Amino acid sequence: MEKLYLIIFFIFGSIMGSFYHVIATRLSNGLSIVKPASHCEKCKHQLKWYELIPIISYLMQFGKCRKCKTKLPLSYFLIELCTGILFAVCYHVFDTPLEIAISIIFVSSLVIIIISDIEYMIILDEVLIVAILSIIVLDIIDIGLYQTSIKILYGAGSFITMLLIKKLGDIIFKQESLGGGDIKLMFLIGLVIGYEMAICNIFFATFIAFPIALFLLISKKDNIIPFGPFLSMSAIILYIWGINFTDIINFIIS
Repeated sequence: MEKLYLIIFFIFGSIMGSFYHVIATRLSNGLSIVKPASHCEKCKHQLKWYELIPIISYLMQFGKCRKCKTKLPLSYFLIELCTGILFAVCYHVFDTPLEIAISIIFVSSLVIIIISDIEYMIILDEVLIVAILSIIVLDIIDIGLYQTSIKILYGAGSFITMLLIKKLGDIIFKQESLGGGDIKLMFLIGLVIGYEMAICNIFFATFIAFPIALFLLISKKDNIIPFGPFLSMSAIILYIWGINFTDIINFIIS
């Protein structure tokens, strides 16, 4: 039965992953997520149902539009696959239905943010607001108003800390060091993983981003690197693996 549920969550996640790409792309460009129907950006061919099957359609069409043969971005396939895996992992790791729901909302919002920030350098306020409010409501149901209030304070503390880091970075580098979206994203991350882990997440994200930033600096391809995807990826890792602050301290001093 466990394997069946894992498969169901994987399929559901891959379907949602396809939809998340639509959300990230259209909202970033000020478009409706409902209309027009899914189509090829090159030839405007409206996709049939069998061209919209997550993962399978991409593989069956060899990553190309069925009509004009334009090569489709590999990101479509990767997002569907990774979101499917994340949904299955959320089901496997967390115990209660409310915990699973919160984890899926959290992971889903971060997936959308990764897409929008990489492709358009935008962290969507709509995604953050919906995720934060949904998680707060579910937390109130799950752990009560008092404990949820503490988690909100963790989110606010993470927000303020990131704002102070930005102000310091602006002074040091004499230019904008972080975007406003990164600061707001930290509220969501602090709300879910706690203040201490949110601060650890900043350092972890920086560690992941450093080699990429160094490569781009040396190759002189670009000097603007969105930090949101790294914050999101590191938050997913810390959250899914259940790493806590005590684990990190013990690792450092051992």
